[in-house]
Amino acid sequence: MARRRLGFWQRFAVWLVKPVMTVWTRRTWRGQEHLGGDGGVIIVANHISHADPLVSAHFIYDSGRWPQFLGKASVFRVPVVGWIVRRCRQIPVERGSVDAVRSLDALVAALDEGGAVVIYPEGTTTRQPELWPMKAKTGAARLALATGAPVVPLVMWGPERIFDPRTSRVNLRPRIPVTVVAGEPIDLGRWADAPPTRATLEEMTDTIMLRLRDMLAEIRGGTPPPLWERPARSSVRHEQQGDLA
Repeated sequence: MARRRLGFWQRFAVWLVKPVMTVWTRRTWRGQEHLGGDGGVIIVANHISHADPLVSAHFIYDSGRWPQFLGKASVFRVPVVGWIVRRCRQIPVERGSVDAVRSLDALVAALDEGGAVVIYPEGTTTRQPELWPMKAKTGAARLALATGAPVVPLVMWGPERIFDPRTSRVNLRPRIPVTVVAGEPIDLGRWADAPPTRATLEEMTDTIMLRLRDMLAEIRGGTPPPLWERPARSSVRHEQQGDLA
């Protein structure tokens, strides 16, 4: 949905949030031209902080698009809050239930309407100790395969200075430096006609996450590690038992 078609509640959200972000951050933005146009686009982003949605929404809005984030369905059932979130064109996601299919339908519909859908493929803030990207879920790949919509990578560095998930500390000082970069759409063409098998979706997802990792390395410097994979629960318990022994 282009900015010119915004409704009252969307404009109210901008009026409420944008001045705060303008004061709170000192921005370095690049690649906004990759979000131009009115067609549907899947924006995949690294996830380093709970401040990410505010920072990325500011960037996407100033690129001329209205960001549509995925939110837990339970939030949409909260009185008043849920009503406002829906009016702001955000998308409820049901997890771990047969209703997850409805969530996919809602995403497809948003893209068909020209929406800019924002997905954090990891599904949570990264658990990698240095905040590099980790192995991700396959939802973004599944959506790309189902719709053929372009997948634009978006990387951020700096939101962790606003809220660091490792310490849960909030920094309220103004003009915190944040860098946001959008890249050219990721080439997923070799899977265009492939069936959505687990192997296909995982290959697509790793391609997406490696692109995000390499773009992030260009911002923050250093040599990026392999995509981090959270240890299985059984492995964690075994390690803990070994420590106790």
